[in-house]
Amino acid sequence: MSAGDTLLADAAWGGTTSATDKPFPIGIGAKLDQYHVQPRAKRVVQLFMAGAASPLDMFDYKPFLEKHHGEESDFGEHVEAFQDGLGPWLKSPWKFQPYGQCGKQLSEIVAPLGNCVDDIAFLHSIVGKTGVHSQATYLQATGFQLPGFPGAGSWVSYGLGSMNENLPTFVVMPDHRGFASNGTKNWSSAFLPGNHQGTIIQPIDSEPIRDLFPRETPFVTADSERATLALAQQLNSQHAAQRPGDSRLAARIHSYELAARMQLAAPEALDVSDEPAHILKLYGLDHGKTSFPSEINTVEETEYFSRKCLIARRLLERGVRFIQIWSGCDNAHPRRNWDSHEDIRRDHEPLALGMSRGAAALIQDLKQRGMLEDTLILWTTEFGRMPSSQGQTGRDHNPYVFTNWLAGGGIKGGTTFGESDEWGYKPLDRNNPHYVYDVHATMLHLLGIDHHKLTARHNGIDRRLTDVHGRVLHDIIS
Repeated sequence: MSAGDTLLADAAWGGTTSATDKPFPIGIGAKLDQYHVQPRAKRVVQLFMAGAASPLDMFDYKPFLEKHHGEESDFGEHVEAFQDGLGPWLKSPWKFQPYGQCGKQLSEIVAPLGNCVDDIAFLHSIVGKTGVHSQATYLQATGFQLPGFPGAGSWVSYGLGSMNENLPTFVVMPDHRGFASNGTKNWSSAFLPGNHQGTIIQPIDSEPIRDLFPRETPFVTADSERATLALAQQLNSQHAAQRPGDSRLAARIHSYELAARMQLAAPEALDVSDEPAHILKLYGLDHGKTSFPSEINTVEETEYFSRKCLIARRLLERGVRFIQIWSGCDNAHPRRNWDSHEDIRRDHEPLALGMSRGAAALIQDLKQRGMLEDTLILWTTEFGRMPSSQGQTGRDHNPYVFTNWLAGGGIKGGTTFGESDEWGYKPLDRNNPHYVYDVHATMLHLLGIDHHKLTARHNGIDRRLTDVHGRVLHDIIS
């Protein structure tokens, strides 16, 4: 890093603390000159359940709902339901049982996670700010309820830079059926330099990375291509000289240069054909099926989510810094996400079984390779679901309490931190809730970053991922 770059880094980060005995080198193109705190992780995988997954049916066991199932719900206070979701108490349709040395109660639809529950820390007292999908998704993905702010992966890329010049720093693998609410804005770089935006990879497409290779045409020859590139370089230089301080052209050039390098690196990283049979079996990819029923089903969900998890491991091995994996797309009928207003069993069972198979395999696979200790895995969704019924078998939105969980780099596994109340409507300790800002602050802390110092000035304001909030959750750090 040049002296000028160091000055820029100090200005952007509000100064840095010296860090001796750094276990991980700072990445290429990072704004951070030195770590603020000793890092415990160097990469992140974020698993995002689009549509609002129900913790009451997976991770947050409620004996109260078992006992009072079918009785008229009474919260003891005024309740604002998003839709007509204040029917009788609704127990989970799935059985719970304890797993691991920690004895954590998990539902049978996430049973695969029982194999690695002692590596996971559950947060059952996360509180949202809205029950609207788009705004809540923005909040979990970017730290703000409105568009125009960088995704969490963009902030990490901006701060820590790249560990492999031949692959993107921030990769996004959407649901195989389409994007979630807000589309690409969930992983935009916004006012950060454009090279920090998420790069979309669709593993099942014939072109997993869109337009990576030029289309064949008889009109382009080697000589004409060289002449075109020379002219483009001349025009780009003139454009940049006339617009000092505008990073958009530099970001576009960087993306094309990265694309050229990715033509060699990406196909190999995305090809799982050389994975041994026992690894494919671990991820549930040994079923041999190439077509699936039209209705939502477990085999299909396992195939697509687990494949993304396996590819994530391969990308992590090759130096990708931040990977975001989505389960569920934007709302449609029939449901193809976790938004189970009508039938919690119909929607959640296949999605949860597929998700948990892939997530558990990823944790186990990273652990056996010695990579879990410096890889942070974060599971999240935009909000929770009500303990009362909607239309007899569904659950309405509940932004007042829900669950995140974390595993890996620096996390104290086998722990549960923060509780919801006896029926799962609000935090048990209403004076001490937790927010996405706390999760993001903890993530950055484990990466060696003080979340107060990771800033970028935009419209006269020093913006950060955690806005003006956030506290590091030291109780879940080992």
